[in-house]
Amino acid sequence: MAAPVGFLTEEQRKLMRSASYGREVMVDESSKLMRSVSHGHHTMPEAALGAGGAKNLNAGASSEAKLDRRSNSGKNGRPKKGGGGGKGTWGSFLSADGVLQVDRNDPNYDSEEEPYKLVGAPVAQSLEQFKEKVASLVEEYFASDDVTSMATDLRNLGSPNYHHYFVKKLVSMALDRHDREKEMASVLLSALYADVIEPDQLAKGFRNLLESVDDLSLDIPDAVDILAVFLARAVVDDILPPAFLSKTQKVLAEGSKGIAVIQKAEKSYLLAPHHAEVVERKWGGSTHTTVAEVQAKIVALLKEYAEGGDKAEACCCIRELNVPFFHHEVVKKALVLAMEEKAAEAKIWALLQESAEEGLITSSQMAKGFTRLSDSIHDLALDIPDAKEMLEVFTTRAVDEGWVSAPFSRAVTSELAASVETKEARIFKLKATTIIQEYFLSDDIGEVILSLEDLAAPDYHATFVKRLITLAMDRKNREKEMASVLLSALYAEVIPIASIARAFTLLLHSAEDTALDIPCAANELALFLARAVVDDILAPLYLEEINEQLPEGCLGREIVHMAQSVLSARHAGERILRCWGGGGTGQAVEDAKDKIKLLLEEFEAGGELAETCQCIRDLDMPFFHHEVVKKALVMAMEKKNDRVLSLLRECAQEGLINTSQMVKGFRRVLDTLDDLTLDIPDAKEKAALYVEQAKQEGWLKPSFDENEMSKFTVPNDTKKGK
Repeated sequence: MAAPVGFLTEEQRKLMRSASYGREVMVDESSKLMRSVSHGHHTMPEAALGAGGAKNLNAGASSEAKLDRRSNSGKNGRPKKGGGGGKGTWGSFLSADGVLQVDRNDPNYDSEEEPYKLVGAPVAQSLEQFKEKVASLVEEYFASDDVTSMATDLRNLGSPNYHHYFVKKLVSMALDRHDREKEMASVLLSALYADVIEPDQLAKGFRNLLESVDDLSLDIPDAVDILAVFLARAVVDDILPPAFLSKTQKVLAEGSKGIAVIQKAEKSYLLAPHHAEVVERKWGGSTHTTVAEVQAKIVALLKEYAEGGDKAEACCCIRELNVPFFHHEVVKKALVLAMEEKAAEAKIWALLQESAEEGLITSSQMAKGFTRLSDSIHDLALDIPDAKEMLEVFTTRAVDEGWVSAPFSRAVTSELAASVETKEARIFKLKATTIIQEYFLSDDIGEVILSLEDLAAPDYHATFVKRLITLAMDRKNREKEMASVLLSALYAEVIPIASIARAFTLLLHSAEDTALDIPCAANELALFLARAVVDDILAPLYLEEINEQLPEGCLGREIVHMAQSVLSARHAGERILRCWGGGGTGQAVEDAKDKIKLLLEEFEAGGELAETCQCIRDLDMPFFHHEVVKKALVMAMEKKNDRVLSLLRECAQEGLINTSQMVKGFRRVLDTLDDLTLDIPDAKEKAALYVEQAKQEGWLKPSFDENEMSKFTVPNDTKKGK
């Protein structure tokens, strides 16, 4: 079919397109076009193409041989990748020089047309990758015995949060080797401590080892004996505090071999005469300078300096030790010497200041020297009674002179406040732990109450509550539920509200430390806090008050916000009571609350006094009678019906509710008066009136909370009306 006049034929269109594809295609299409014209298929007049176009078409038929000639330049005439730029082509679209130009202001701009650029980004290292690299590093160290290279390699490896695994891997690999490797492992840990491996990571590594002794013993029969030496060596080298043994023993499962390791380390090594020398030489010592030898040299140079006072010579001796990763020991020993010998304090201080200004002892080593001293301040205080006060003075002075940071100073001060405790407090903690562990086995609340009364240490009740919740957080839901139930039972009967609030405050302040040992501590503590509010132990206002006392950005504040979020949800009370699956005793307490409410409502509606008293007896929860008192008083305020007060009077006269429970019930009402006044505007006046009536009728002690009740004075007109 002939093409319409004024338009190109299909062959002509192909010819025009071929111009951008290369010379060879153009020749082929030109031949076809000429054959087509010669056979009369071309009907478009020459005017349609123009003079130049006709001339080119005629030339194409007569000069096919010319078009077929090869270029002598040696360049390829084919188009470049991307559509243009070859010899004999028209170039690429929107480009005159063969280079693709992208205009970002173009409405049709597509970012995918931009050239690719590879950008390096750090990739988080997984624990599995870290494990693979650590194993090879330990093997290389055992072959080379190069402490410096090992420190550099471990630092370059990164992932300091995984260093606890390095500690575990190093010791576990040394367990099954000769004494040489065991000694090398101990020397390496002492060298890396504080400079490369943080103290908490090292302690966690040993804790993980103690937890896995049962598995290690399957492959290494004498793992208990060898690990006991490693543990004792760590204590002797001052990289683990002695308190680590007792703290870890409490969290290990009963009957585990980890406890056997701790006991053997204490009895066979740490309590033996000359135990430090025995432990240091247990594996025959090292071919190079041991930690004990370095420590002895440090003590010698410090004493020589204290006598002579030559700072330049002392600094030279510190350099000649060639242990920059161990300079924190110089700081610690120097501070101890300053505490022991008052006359040497000025000289020691001048030496430390000179070392800091010259950069001989780095700021990190200086800070870690102070930290190590604060960790052992309790033992040091046995020989130097004012050691704590002196360390606080030293720390403050170092901060003022600029070679210890202020945040570090605050950390040391808080650590000192927490570490120094009396012998009486330590004994109470041990007994409290035993009582709690027995309770988790027996579920006998009455026995716990008797045990606390026998201890007769009300000043440490906050410590008991803190210990109870801490131990429960690291156990199963059953123990968590039991802890909450016990807290409800002890509240007002044995432990006052102030002690419980103090315990939660301590828990929130130490949440960061607790989270190191118990990963889910934040969530569990938030639930314990919310449960205490639901159980009417803590007033909701307490959450706001404690939140203001906590520092900005701390984990304790996050826990308070979590507890508030849980409490603000729909059906929060029921959900919180079921957060740990309920439980036998927990359900009994909640059921008892419901029963108390029902029997009081029935009595208020016209029930018999004797029958109601019998129902209270049938509850068989004498430690929970304060709840009867509280609900009765609140009901009297709400219903404006004083009939329930006659029930309390009868219970007191019969001895059904003892004086202690009666007092605690009234006190619980006073603790929640701020919340009650939101629904009952005259709640304070009512409470004062009920207290006065109870005192006059003899079922409340005349001396009940004189200071507390002074805030809720009874108006004169109210008294006259009565």
